[in-house]
Amino acid sequence: MAIDGLIILDSANLRPIVQTSFRYFPPAYPLLHIDAYSAAITKAARPEDIDPVLFVNLPDAPTACCHVQHGSLTFLCPISGDLDPLYAFTFIRTFLDILVEYFGQVTAPTLRDNFDTVHQLLEETLDAGGHPLTTSPNALREIVIPPSLMTKILSVTGVSGLTGPTMNSMSAFSSPIPWRRAGVRYNNNEVYFDIVETLDAVVNKSGAIITSSVLGKIDVNSKLSGAPPNTRPLLTLTNAHSITEPAFHSCVRLNRFSQSKTLSFVPPDGRFTLMEYRFDPSASKSGAAPPAPLTAAAATQLQVQVPFILRTNLSITDHGGPPLSSLPPFPLPFLNLATSGSEWTYLPSRHTLRWSLPPPTTTTTTTATTTTASAAAMGTRSSRGGGATLQGTFASTDAHPRPARAAQISFALPSGALHSTLKVDQLKLSGETYKPYKGVRGRAFGRVEWRVEWQGG
Repeated sequence: MAIDGLIILDSANLRPIVQTSFRYFPPAYPLLHIDAYSAAITKAARPEDIDPVLFVNLPDAPTACCHVQHGSLTFLCPISGDLDPLYAFTFIRTFLDILVEYFGQVTAPTLRDNFDTVHQLLEETLDAGGHPLTTSPNALREIVIPPSLMTKILSVTGVSGLTGPTMNSMSAFSSPIPWRRAGVRYNNNEVYFDIVETLDAVVNKSGAIITSSVLGKIDVNSKLSGAPPNTRPLLTLTNAHSITEPAFHSCVRLNRFSQSKTLSFVPPDGRFTLMEYRFDPSASKSGAAPPAPLTAAAATQLQVQVPFILRTNLSITDHGGPPLSSLPPFPLPFLNLATSGSEWTYLPSRHTLRWSLPPPTTTTTTTATTTTASAAAMGTRSSRGGGATLQGTFASTDAHPRPARAAQISFALPSGALHSTLKVDQLKLSGETYKPYKGVRGRAFGRVEWRVEWQGG
């Protein structure tokens, strides 16, 4: 089984911008999937409430439609038969990365202006049988020339044949490694590693962590001269035993990593994701005895800790808190907020109060979001000893307002800090005589759902 095709829609009017040819399907096949997605959009209260995989009941055989939203675009991928939807989602994400590599910002006007290039990319990345073909940006650049001012001028003047990829098409397959071109040369050889980690956690009303996980990835920007497979960096990581569920780029030698936990790879030219992983603080070193069963308290201590504490105290009475029942009915929430050193925003369409704290010198950058049924808050912010307070009252047109039972908090750690203990120990380059410039940067972000309990709610 394979992918039936790919359709790119303009989310504003749900009209197709470009799609694959669907050679082995009736002409109405892609339209039926567009209609199924349009019907799901109409029925749903919000676009994010739609299931990522939609069932499409066709007369001949039922199919499914996988869809991904990206800005003002919607990617539809019809599949049929016994095919894992994750296969389709992976192809959509891969093709989206290719579009970003070619055009930078991917929008509906950009795809319309470069329709011929997008259609060529579809033909090269997905064959007639629905199997992914050439998905490496380095190989695609030699087959499908990226748009530029010169190519557009030649195309308009009718002499686009001068830029035809006659020689480039042959050189695209001259390299023994599909993800790296042959004969790459740079005046300044450099490679940059960007370690990005994201913490997702849920904390109960007592402050105990229910669940927490850290997902990380290593992004690389490689500008190294050399011909494959001679150019081979060797990256050594500290505390690599704490990595679980790793996913690697095709360039990584898996046997080398399983034996010594070092990354040996022939890098693609340009930007790519070297690996993705999950951090497990309880992971033991290779060869160690399995740990004994842990109690609930001990298991909580092994969770990745949240770097802040949230304390909430809210009393709810009729029409808000404290009592505001003498106020006449009003169409919008009543706001009278005095702030000091912070910013707040109320979103009436989502009934959400967003409170943003400035980055302190010793703590993290934090954004807290609290949602109410039909209410707004008014309060003040003070900072003492690295802490911050939001206090005040709120009013609502509802007789019995019901604020959300959780605060959604997003934050960022200072530059260089990570949630895990992973570090880059050293980088060696074999097969070349030059010494490249090497740079390493660490970035850490977090999303925490902190559950609360309101008095009287």
